[in-house]
Amino acid sequence: MCSVFSLKPCSNVAISADSSITESSWKRNCVSARAQVIVNVTTAAPNKRSSLLLKQLGIPHSDLRVEEIVERQSSRKEFYSSFSTDHEVMSRKIKPKLDGEFLDESYERCREICAEYAKTFYLGTRLMTEERRKAIWAIYVWCRRTDELVDGPNADYMMTNSTVLNRWEERLEDIFNGRPYDMFDAALTHTISQFPLDIKPFRDMIEGMRMDTWKSRYQNFEELYLYCYYVAGTVGLMSVPVMGISPTSSASAQTIYDAALYLGIGNQLTNILRDVGEDALRGRVYLPQEELAQFGLSDRDVMSGKVTDGWRELMKAQITRARSYFNLAEEGASHLDDASRWPVWTALLVYRSILDEIEENDYDNLNKRAYVGKGKKLLMLPLAYTRAQSRPPTFLTNN
Repeated sequence: MCSVFSLKPCSNVAISADSSITESSWKRNCVSARAQVIVNVTTAAPNKRSSLLLKQLGIPHSDLRVEEIVERQSSRKEFYSSFSTDHEVMSRKIKPKLDGEFLDESYERCREICAEYAKTFYLGTRLMTEERRKAIWAIYVWCRRTDELVDGPNADYMMTNSTVLNRWEERLEDIFNGRPYDMFDAALTHTISQFPLDIKPFRDMIEGMRMDTWKSRYQNFEELYLYCYYVAGTVGLMSVPVMGISPTSSASAQTIYDAALYLGIGNQLTNILRDVGEDALRGRVYLPQEELAQFGLSDRDVMSGKVTDGWRELMKAQITRARSYFNLAEEGASHLDDASRWPVWTALLVYRSILDEIEENDYDNLNKRAYVGKGKKLLMLPLAYTRAQSRPPTFLTNN
């Protein structure tokens, strides 16, 4: 899977048969105004120019039940009292009994992994309070381990054995019930006891892994949006309770959570554009089939590795759409707690710059992997820090 935690190209993707999101619900025109972005594209063809519209129609967040997550995570008091009949929530009222030295070592191992595989983001977390940065490291490691289940050394086995993911979900429930299996689980168990984290985003990410095991094509953007939500949008929902919301923010919690979700969507769309050539070599095409056809292209064009004018125009439209999600994410980044903004702005700027690199490669992402060098990343840190110091707007409308 080409999630924000993956080092390798994407694996097969699918919509789970037991998903609560139905095909008919994807086709409804009830997507919020913020998620409805229409990109005007002019495509050049021999002796012909035609104006095309690339619609960005995500799934309504009400269908994804995001508002339920926001409600449960927005207030620790409300989180524990309003759902007191839920055994998962009741169990979390009891602090897990973990040895102090063992817990310190658990967080240290999480720190090492984050520092190794997410160097730029890790630097940003160093400005956070100790409690918050440890929690972010623990969440990062769990997400990375989840991703590796279908994108690691045993990926081929995982593609034919669903029991591993089922067991991983059972293990997640144990983590939330204060029964960690190993030191990495222990770090997350402790984090859950410190912050009002809901289990649904974690379960949804596992659902994304299940999707990864049997679907390699997407008919439309609504299907792709669901996948992006599962494997990346969920990370934003997990992170907001830890990052915290600025006490001076006038934005609603829903607005800030939506912005965090949009950052994940933007990251994943960027991953897909960056890795399209590598995915093609593995027989996978993440670009929606309808949009390929709209530009006179097909899977055969993707597999050929030939960059044509039609391909460039399609990429221009795809890049514009990805950037629109980063723009939406910006609206919420400045409403996070002061000490938490720098890593978020760093991730946003670095990922958005990947799109710049694709453009600099003349849209040849079929044969070249867009890469942001270490020097450029380091230069972004001061800019991210400056953005992080900005005061949140006095008013921000909700969806």
